[in-house]
Amino acid sequence: MTKDKIEIRECMNVSELSECVALQREVFALPEIEISPVRHFIVTRNAGGFTLGAFASEKLVGFVLSVAAFFGNERFFYSHMTAVKKAFQSHGIGAKLKWAQREQALAKGVNFIKWTFQPVQARNAFFNLEKLGAIVRHYEPNFYGTDYSTVSDQTGKLGLDSDRLFAEWHLESERVKRLAKGENFVETDEIVKSIVIPTDWNDLVETNLRKAIAEQTSVKGEFQKAFTENLICKGFDRNEINPKYLLYKEK
Repeated sequence: MTKDKIEIRECMNVSELSECVALQREVFALPEIEISPVRHFIVTRNAGGFTLGAFASEKLVGFVLSVAAFFGNERFFYSHMTAVKKAFQSHGIGAKLKWAQREQALAKGVNFIKWTFQPVQARNAFFNLEKLGAIVRHYEPNFYGTDYSTVSDQTGKLGLDSDRLFAEWHLESERVKRLAKGENFVETDEIVKSIVIPTDWNDLVETNLRKAIAEQTSVKGEFQKAFTENLICKGFDRNEINPKYLLYKEK
């Protein structure tokens, strides 16, 4: 990563939005059919959403896409994807994009954003829950369908279900406002349940796919049971031995 100053601003033209498409290819390594095209970004902007870009020396190194959404009477933004160029990862750019996304949403009169993430990825869980202050109430099994393309089994008989947790980001909650200011927030409620996940999911998928599927199934069952018991996930303990989600009673 260079020492260039990072500028966060909205991507406004076709050229900048096209760079977002190219960045997807590098960061996510998805099949071409699953890459969001530039028209998706353009339509999103004209439908009330926005794409924020992170620029270093006027070159796009990251972005976050916010889709305007509503459900019943609820008005919110759906954060469809966040991507940071590999050479610029682990330097806080993702956080800068998300906090800028919050500011932009509030400026538009919207105080709620949601998105999905993989339940078995410890780094994402820690970022979403501990750094941003999101909470989780819903587990969606096989959200995008079973993926056979990114696993080591070449027979086509084994694939990974695209299970997802829904992150709820309540932008004006006390928890989020404190974190936005760079302050600490300590949850004072009692932890009533924890859900342990693998320490290195990607390595597990590569070396023992059957065990990875079994672990995913176990995590899914625990979350589904917890949510039927009116529990809410508000924290994540990231450690090298047994990283785990922390659940509390819903008030």
